[in-house]
This record gives sequence, C-alpha cells and structure tokens, in this order.
Amino acid sequence: MNEFVLMSDPQVAAIPIADCGEPLVDVRFDGSLAVDARRADDTGAFAHLREGVVNRLLSAQELLPDGMRLLFVEGYRPPPLQRRYFERYADELRADNPHWTPVRVREAASRYVSPPEIAPHSAGAAVDLTLLSADGRELDMGTRVNANPEESDGACYTDAENIGPEARAHRRVLGAALTAVGLVNYPTEWWHWSFGDRYWALSSGVDSAMYGPRPLGRD
Repeated sequence: MNEFVLMSDPQVAAIPIADCGEPLVDVRFDGSLAVDARRADDTGAFAHLREGVVNRLLSAQELLPDGMRLLFVEGYRPPPLQRRYFERYADELRADNPHWTPVRVREAASRYVSPPEIAPHSAGAAVDLTLLSADGRELDMGTRVNANPEESDGACYTDAENIGPEARAHRRVLGAALTAVGLVNYPTEWWHWSFGDRYWALSSGVDSAMYGPRPLGRD
C-alpha cells in the first residue's frame, strides 16, 4: 500500500486549489465519445467533465491505433455520492478487518475510492474509462472497470503482474494515449485518469490544482 502516493496521503490534501472556473460539460454532446450507461444517474451528472478534460480525451482518442476507441464510464460525481461510496467501502473494510486502526482503514479505502474532500471526480477532473474494439466490444484489460483490490487480488493496479499479455498491452495503449495529452493515472485503478486536480498537480509537479470540488449546474 505504500509503493505509491495514495489519495489519503497528506501531500495530496496540502496542494492548494486555484479553480480556473472552467465549466462542466456533457461528454454526450456530439457523440464523439462512446458513453457507457453502467454509472448513469437520473440527472446525467456521471456524463459531465471539465471542458479541458473532455478536449484532452478527444485528442487522446485520435492517438489510439486504428480499430480502438475510448469508452467513457464515469466522470463527475456529486460530493454526497462520493462520500457514500467512500463510507460504504470503508465500512466493508472495517467489518472484514476489525483490528485495523481508523488511519489504516482510511488508507486502504483510498486505494479504491478517494476521500470525499480530495475526490477528483467531484471536481469534474477525473474519468473512469476503458477501450472498445471497432465492433463495440470492451477489450480485455485484466479486470472489469471498478474491480476492487480484494475481488481482483490486486489485478486492478495499473502495473499488476497477475494479468495476461493481451490485457497488459491494452493497458499500455490506453496509458500512452492519455499520458500524451497530460492526464495522470491513479496507480491502484487502471481505468482512473485525471487532469487539473490535486492528485494530478502532485504527480505533475505543479504548485496548485486547476479544478476543485463543485456542484453540477454552478456554471
């Protein structure tokens, strides 16, 4: 758990936010990105991202090999929903490991769900996504999107060794395209990429985050 910086690390919280005021936009606006409905909600919040992140995803898609495209799964997550996700997973870990301290529970939970006060999703800065083939099939990435460390035996970690060569190759393709346009990966989740948030700022050596948590519809 200590091989890389987790979202719960005080270094992440210490990054200041200088929100640029960029709007949240609906990624479904012109059909350029394939959008999956598994995280859909009544308000359509899941399909929103900061404008700059959307533009980078479109650029990344152009860098993919012929026959591949991005599949958008989830972007913006309202702060109350983020809190529910985090607390639910923390409760599961606490029940399975009653001897763990609160600090250890928080650290372990942050491998899979960001603490609400840090969450890149609630800033519209993070996206969960995968790859599609030309005929619309999800490519083998080693685990399903949103597989937690327990169910996947750690195979959800981006550089996990317990996945097959095809899945590893697909992760490299996805990572190369997204890294090229400035996004950073959260190393415990191969599908989670972000730009402009506190974790991105720390990973990129930038002094402050461009995007902070905000409610949908504030623009």
